[in-house]
Amino acid sequence: MEFRELECFVVLAEELHFARTAERLYLSPGRVSQLMRALETRIGGRLFDRTSRRVRLTPLGERFLADLRPAYDGLAGAVSRAKAAAREVTGVIRVGFLATPTDVVTGSVRAFEERYPGCAVELVEIPLSDPFTKLRAGQVDITFTLLPVDERDLRTGEALNHVSYQLGVSAGHPFAGRAGIGVEELAGVPLIGLDGPAPRSWHERVAPPVTPSGLPIPLAGRVATTQEGLTEVALGRGGMLFCTPTAAQHRRPDISFVPVAGLPASIFGLAWVKAEETAAILAFDEAATRFALGSEILVA
Repeated sequence: MEFRELECFVVLAEELHFARTAERLYLSPGRVSQLMRALETRIGGRLFDRTSRRVRLTPLGERFLADLRPAYDGLAGAVSRAKAAAREVTGVIRVGFLATPTDVVTGSVRAFEERYPGCAVELVEIPLSDPFTKLRAGQVDITFTLLPVDERDLRTGEALNHVSYQLGVSAGHPFAGRAGIGVEELAGVPLIGLDGPAPRSWHERVAPPVTPSGLPIPLAGRVATTQEGLTEVALGRGGMLFCTPTAAQHRRPDISFVPVAGLPASIFGLAWVKAEETAAILAFDEAATRFALGSEILVA
């Protein structure tokens, strides 16, 4: 039995007027009549006597209303409470981050918790090579990610920053200590790429196969995490591309980070599963966007 039919029956029993019932339920009078005919067919008897001047409950309708009312009120209350809870920003929200919680991550968390003190944030590290498995498995509610995202089941927020790339090389590499290199010079540096189920676009951002002019870029190997990549770089087994904020977080004596001119900007944002969207998820995305717009992080 359809809840809409029961709801329509209860409201019509209160109003005893098809037009007013339709108005309360945001339906047409014809749809109200259709729902009542369907319910009466299911029950096997008339619930209302209808004339051109009045509508009233039949004895069967009065008995049905008396039996239905407690259960209907409980069900309607449960639906109302669930809707209210879905609009509340309370409890815990699990937020994924890639490799390093840079300023855009920590600043967004602070901004959210200041605005919604009743909702705590749990941070969960997401492997660079596998950005969406934990999200789809429900292990995180929302995750920081690279944009754009071309995944049918996911929704993304606004861009939170646009930053340049730097090439990490070992301290003994010929590029170490240079003020910068051009993108075409990557053809002379075997790059460390990603292993795992990351989208193809991610693989090509971390280790592009060719330069803009078409020169091939050698692949030095694949890693699953940023720390694995840094270790390979430090050992001189290849170079690896990092966004500038991540490079700044990993300065160390055995690795040199060199700015690369000519690469598209790295764009950071948030993603979540469309079907699992909640008020807390939308509130976190809004807080992160407000923080980004009010900070200097948007500067490359």
